[in-house]
Parts: sequence; structure tokens; C-alpha cells
Amino acid sequence: MILVFVIVFCAIVALGFGAASAWSDISRLTIPNTYAISIAVAFIPAYLLITFMAPETEVFFAWKSHLIAAAIAFVITYILFHLKLMGGGDSKLLSAYALWVGLSGLMPLVFIMAVVGGILGLLTLVFKKWKPFKKTVKGSWVAKAQAGEESVPYGVAIFSGALVTFWQLGFLKPETIMALAETGTGY
Repeated sequence: MILVFVIVFCAIVALGFGAASAWSDISRLTIPNTYAISIAVAFIPAYLLITFMAPETEVFFAWKSHLIAAAIAFVITYILFHLKLMGGGDSKLLSAYALWVGLSGLMPLVFIMAVVGGILGLLTLVFKKWKPFKKTVKGSWVAKAQAGEESVPYGVAIFSGALVTFWQLGFLKPETIMALAETGTGY
């Protein structure tokens, strides 16, 4: 039972910091480094516990898959950061979630992120052109968009992709949690 608690706790911590990242990105267009670091750190006990105590659940993949996915995400987003197409916090956040989902979950993560990012991009253009809100919080995404900036809070898109991908991979599905509880390991 401790195994189930730790795995679910780690996944909730990872998603909680993702939600905090999304909120921070909407309200200030910044994502603190500690959020991405916390997501990556939460992966370690979850991965180790499942790999060594319940490998038959097949929730995670080979460790190389997770490291390669994180490296691919980091290299691509690092290039986008230098081209001023993505923020540094977004790069770290996506890399941390890529670590969680591995190569098999990377494409769904990026796909959902792209769809939500596209919607946010369109909203940014709408806010820029029509300025629908009279009062906005200074420094927020909406305020900056209405002032003519074209910044998009990708943290929201990345978190959305992570949330969907976590569910698809089974990190929070009841069936997976029950399978972990029934491993018979006595944990």
C-alpha cells in the first residue's frame, strides 16, 4: 500500500507543480525553475519504486527512454528559446514532463501542447486586436496581450499535455492504481 501512496503522491506532486506553472505563466508570464526541478525530482522515487517493486505494471519504460525523451525536449526547446520562440521556463517544464512520459509519451504530450498552444496563440491575437477586458492584472498574459505583446503562456499548454498524457499512460488511472495495490509484494 505504501507503494501505491508514493507513486500517486509523486504523480500528484508533478501535476500540482504543473498547475502552479500554468497559473504563474498566466499571471506573470514566468515559470520558476523550482517548479520544473520539483517535477523532475518527483519522477525519481516513482520510477525507482515501480521499476524495482512492481515492474509487471509497465507504467514506466526503460530508463534510457525517459532520459532520451527529456534530452530531446530540452535540445529542441533550448533552440526555440534562443530563437525567442519559447521561454526558458517553458523549456525546463517540458523537459521535466518528457522525463516522466518517456519516448512513448512524448508525441502525445507535444501534440496536446501544440493544440492548446495554438488556441492560446489565437486568444493572444484576439486580445491584442479587440482588447475585450477593461481591467487586467498588470504583468499578466492578458494585460500584455492587450498591450500588443505576442507572448503566449506555453506553461498552460505544457501542463495540459502532461495532464492528458499522464492519464493515457496510466499514472492516475484507477486500473493502474489497483494493479499496483494488488502486486502482492506486501508494500
